[in-house]
Amino acid sequence: MSMSILAGYIILGFTLAAPIGPVNSARLDKGIKNGFWHAWVVGVGSMIADGIFMLLVYLGMVQFLGIPFIQIFLWLFGGFILIYSGLESIKNANTINLTYSRQKESLFKCFATGFIMSITSPLSILFWLGIYGSVLAKTAQTNGTESLLIYSSMIFLGLTFWDIFVAALTTGFRKLLSIKSLIAISIISGVSLIGFGMYFSFQGINALF
Repeated sequence: MSMSILAGYIILGFTLAAPIGPVNSARLDKGIKNGFWHAWVVGVGSMIADGIFMLLVYLGMVQFLGIPFIQIFLWLFGGFILIYSGLESIKNANTINLTYSRQKESLFKCFATGFIMSITSPLSILFWLGIYGSVLAKTAQTNGTESLLIYSSMIFLGLTFWDIFVAALTTGFRKLLSIKSLIAISIISGVSLIGFGMYFSFQGINALF
């Protein structure tokens, strides 16, 4: 188990969390209004919801990952979701806006915002089924099922790093929080997602033919 592979899964988790969608917008908004901890707990709420989805996919699909048809489906479906998410991130980059306020909110309310936004999203389960499912399929084929928990933890670690990064942006690095910088982050993360999506699609097509 090489450090480069582990780092790759951490980067994947970081990239998956980076697109400027509803949860990231809420993180930035709460952080600018209230500070580091409020932005962080929004992300914690979202990550707990993501962890629930990852656990459901892991427990429900790990026994089927050795089936070639399942692997092909997950690669292609994951590739599609990644490319779609990347394109949406780029497409919606110019719609980003931030509002400023001095009113403080409770940490629990910020936590609930992140959790509810993620757990109730109709695309969340499809997102994690496609992307995380395809990651499980690839890992099971190349490294065996015994490594799935370790690599899954690296993905979650990447999500955690992104949450801390965004919370830090809203405090110590507020001068970087311009609309242009957020658009740049959205576009870069979108391109990264498209790159991962093309890779998964290639793996699926290669296995199919």
